[in-house]
Amino acid sequence: MSNKTIEMFTIRQILRLYANGRGTKYISQSTGVARNTVKKYLHRYVQLKTTLEELDRMSDAQLSKAFIVKESKIATSKRLLALEAILPTLAAMLKKRGVTKGMVYEKYVLSNPEGYKSSAFLERLNAFMQVGKGTMRMEHKAGDKMFVDYTGKKLHIVDKLSGEITDVEVFVAILGCSQLTFVLAMPSQQKEDFIRGCEQALHFYGGVPQAIVPDNLRSAVTKASKYEAQLNDNFAAFAEHYHTFGFPTRTYKPKDKALVEGAVKIIYTTIFAKIDQEVYHTIAALNVAISVHLQAHNNRLLTGQNYSRLQQFDAVEKQTLQPLNPYLFELLTVQLSTVNKYGHVLLSIDKRYYSVPYKLIGKRLKIKYSSHTVSIYDDIEVVAVHDRFSGKGQKYITIQDHLASQHKYLSEWNPQKFMNMATAIDEVVANYIAKILSREMYPEQSYKSCSGVLNLVKRVGKQRLINACKRADSYNLYNYGIIDQILRSKADFIAFEDDLPNPDTPTHDNIRGQDYYE
Repeated sequence: MSNKTIEMFTIRQILRLYANGRGTKYISQSTGVARNTVKKYLHRYVQLKTTLEELDRMSDAQLSKAFIVKESKIATSKRLLALEAILPTLAAMLKKRGVTKGMVYEKYVLSNPEGYKSSAFLERLNAFMQVGKGTMRMEHKAGDKMFVDYTGKKLHIVDKLSGEITDVEVFVAILGCSQLTFVLAMPSQQKEDFIRGCEQALHFYGGVPQAIVPDNLRSAVTKASKYEAQLNDNFAAFAEHYHTFGFPTRTYKPKDKALVEGAVKIIYTTIFAKIDQEVYHTIAALNVAISVHLQAHNNRLLTGQNYSRLQQFDAVEKQTLQPLNPYLFELLTVQLSTVNKYGHVLLSIDKRYYSVPYKLIGKRLKIKYSSHTVSIYDDIEVVAVHDRFSGKGQKYITIQDHLASQHKYLSEWNPQKFMNMATAIDEVVANYIAKILSREMYPEQSYKSCSGVLNLVKRVGKQRLINACKRADSYNLYNYGIIDQILRSKADFIAFEDDLPNPDTPTHDNIRGQDYYE
């Protein structure tokens, strides 16, 4: 099972589709993941003997640990590889009349005398057969799909002062079953506007369908394909946020988008024709007018029927939609960063460092971040996931498992530990240690400096260390080296009053004082 073939949101999509009774063919087409890879992850799911709810509660880091496992760490023995190679043949045998699992096992043993015992063999056979269950249904089921696209024709707004005319895009969404339609004018077809349109459509419907079906728009799809279209990162993350799936239409398959194209033709008559009779100066005003005509459109009886789109939605589809995520989706921002010698990457917007496994030191990695999370990638592999830190006083965010073994003991150090040690000596020493800790440096550097200063009390005694801290403070110098120099030169014996600080010595606004660490 390769650790560079899939991201965490795709694994979640695979598992949800499987839980909904979908087969591997449908899952493969929906997620853009090869069928054999889908089977491998479903096998892993069966092996874990857990529930989908428990997996949903896992963080991306925990899910990665459970599913993205190096091949060397999986029990890929020769007998397992041999069994996996013939499982499709053995499963096919069971479809023949009169063939039992016992008979299949006997055939397996004949060709693999050193293979698995009966119980282990049946466990793997049953898991394989379970994965293969499910069928693909092509009709428009209630709550199944929301089709989205842009109209070919555009609307426009007119600047009130200059009279300049600006074209605006028109986004359309339609539910497959009820045909309830949503229309929204927006500035562009860029991914930000496209995702905002999809999100507003979900809130208009008051729930989430199983899949969102866009045309092969650049704002949704990185690479179009007849078989396995690739979603761009932001649209895929949006789909995951709302626990749905991005399922682009297939190239050269016009029937895949026939419903939304039909809706667009109707909208030209029911909305565009009426909008064009008026002048609108803002997109907001334009959307107010659209909503009035859209309401009439959705309440109009369907041709040849005694019910409207809205009535059909309320009767058969509304209750089938999944609940909305209470939080709006945030677009991910991407940047690149090289891992520094301490095993951290810099999130430049915050000027804060986040840890990655120390083996990646020197590599250039991709950072994807929102207001809440920071995810770090080596190519497409997730190597670290952090909560985005927004507080004060912590420049380096470190996960202990990321540290090299020789550095892990240092992780037990912390500012409060040094402040307690310094306070036990004297308040002057505590104030000096607080100022060392306040410097914007890698924590390990500050901690080593603090440790060096405090250990000097064993060599020179309490009073000399106090005097040395006073003198170094008067110089606005905060490190182990200056304290050691003062003590070696015996400058701490000079009466402090005879050596006043240089009035031209600059001060540091970022010095926080010892109370900051309490």
